[in-house]
Amino acid sequence: MAGQLNKSVLARKLDICRSTLYYKSKMDARDLPVRDLILEVLSSNPGYGHKRIAIELKMNKKKILRIMKKYGLEPRIKRGRKFVKTGDLGLPQAEYQNEIADLCPIAPNMIWCGDFTYIRFKDSFIYLATIIDIYTREIIGFSLSRRHNRFLVKSAVLDAIKKRSCLPEYFHSDQGSEYQSYEHADFLERLGVNVSMSKKSSPWQNPYQESFYSQFKLELGNINRMENDGQLAEAVWHQIYYYNNRRIHSALKMSPRQFYQLTALKVGGLNKSV
Repeated sequence: MAGQLNKSVLARKLDICRSTLYYKSKMDARDLPVRDLILEVLSSNPGYGHKRIAIELKMNKKKILRIMKKYGLEPRIKRGRKFVKTGDLGLPQAEYQNEIADLCPIAPNMIWCGDFTYIRFKDSFIYLATIIDIYTREIIGFSLSRRHNRFLVKSAVLDAIKKRSCLPEYFHSDQGSEYQSYEHADFLERLGVNVSMSKKSSPWQNPYQESFYSQFKLELGNINRMENDGQLAEAVWHQIYYYNNRRIHSALKMSPRQFYQLTALKVGGLNKSV
């Protein structure tokens, strides 16, 4: 074509070896298939960062991070603003202490933690209460309501007891009035469960629930695409199922449900039956 230089002339002008113009990066040839695998993982797990992708693909996390940076790949959804509960700030300190601060669970059902958050849906709020087993990181009970009250949190506890068919050694929460209520705290104590609470305005003393909610809302996505409460409830159920059964927990290197199944049979005799 007129105006174009052949490779020999171009190489002389650039003062480089002619063979350089035919060079193809061997690194690119190796990285492109991995890039495609990363995109495939992100398509079904849009909240995964490089560590979880590395576990999923059974590859080195530094290699995955390098390739993601090289091709500009990022999680498709990112963390939003945290929910901060302010309604209980003026209440006196609870009679319950933080009983789990120095405890390290060695089996399922030793320590359950409870908390709740809001989900803004159209012009109102839906409240979600959850119970997490901090050994397996599995959400073992949850409840949805238009009101955040003692019945919301107790329903989540009853759901967890039903699903695990046992009681925990300790139940930990913040000092919210819902958790200090007769229907909740006294109910657990009558069952022989040790009630534990974080210090006021100390969300870091319940980090497992805080971490769960920040990622849960992120991966739940835009809920205003749903038409009614029923569709929202279904979406919440599916997201919790995904978290428990499919999503890799970076601390466990597998899903919470897989980890529970690996450990439950070994330590089943340690748990209090209902």
